[in-house]
Amino acid sequence: MQAGDNVAIFAAPKNTLMIIGKTNLGKFPVILAPLEDITDSAFRTICRSHGADLVYTEFVSSEALLRSAEKSSRKMVFDESERPIGIQIFGNNADTMKNAALLAEEQSPELIDINFGCPVRKVAMKGAGAGLLNDIPLMLAITREVVNAVKLPVTVKTRLGWDENSKIIVDVAERLQDTGIKAITIHGRTRVQMYSGEADWTLIGEVKNNARMHIPVIGNGDITTAEKAAEMFNRYGVDAIMIGRAAIGNPWIFKAVKAFIENGELTAAPGLPERIAVSLAHLSLAVQKKGERKGIIEMRKHYAGYFKRLPDFKKVRMEILTRQSFNEIEEILMNLLKP
Repeated sequence: MQAGDNVAIFAAPKNTLMIIGKTNLGKFPVILAPLEDITDSAFRTICRSHGADLVYTEFVSSEALLRSAEKSSRKMVFDESERPIGIQIFGNNADTMKNAALLAEEQSPELIDINFGCPVRKVAMKGAGAGLLNDIPLMLAITREVVNAVKLPVTVKTRLGWDENSKIIVDVAERLQDTGIKAITIHGRTRVQMYSGEADWTLIGEVKNNARMHIPVIGNGDITTAEKAAEMFNRYGVDAIMIGRAAIGNPWIFKAVKAFIENGELTAAPGLPERIAVSLAHLSLAVQKKGERKGIIEMRKHYAGYFKRLPDFKKVRMEILTRQSFNEIEEILMNLLKP
């Protein structure tokens, strides 16, 4: 369907390509956000195949990585089909983060990303993730150590500030840029907000339109539709859009954004056969990569998204949650197509 009178046609604010290091992401890239316990290899593969221009690993603890913790090391493993990909690390010690970045670099991703945005208590209250918004000198020291240690491009993901009274992102973004990072992603909330309320993009726009900023600025927060993505590109001039929670069980959102930006076309929501096919492909990848039991368990968080608004799916979902084999789940989903 073509965008009509009530839909703002996308009007490209610029024609430049977004490049990080040697990676050309094209015009108006749409990126999959790093999400803990969500953006594993199976989901990244599905999102790349549906138009995500760049994906990230789940965040990797620098301390756990240096302890050779198997779970953390596994998070950095990816397939060639997932490229371009960034490995995201977090921690609160400059030396530890430097060494973790060197280990991540051995995996040969396209970039290393530093997480200064995770708001969860077990991370932020230990002075890592968004906790570093309370210690800007340490944030800068960590970033500088990582940038100087690795040959790959380094990027940062962070938030507006710790709380409503400390929205310091305009200044912090400049200072982070001065350490040598190649791009910055800003989530339009404070740490105190967590994921509540609406994302405030005005300060993201101020960062992007700051005459001193010359690195790409990626906007993140509340991008749930193609129209919303286009609005943020238009209104704030960001170099890229990052989509997180709205992509869970909805990898089609990347192609939808691209179609709207390229020709003003609003794509129809996928029908039930396609939803079943893609969810089973996702499940198959999860089983292949993690084994049947773990793959099935970790896939459970995606079904609500894949079958959102399907009448009476709650009963079907509860049935799926009791099954322990791929074949059983496949049978349940395929039965949805029977008259």
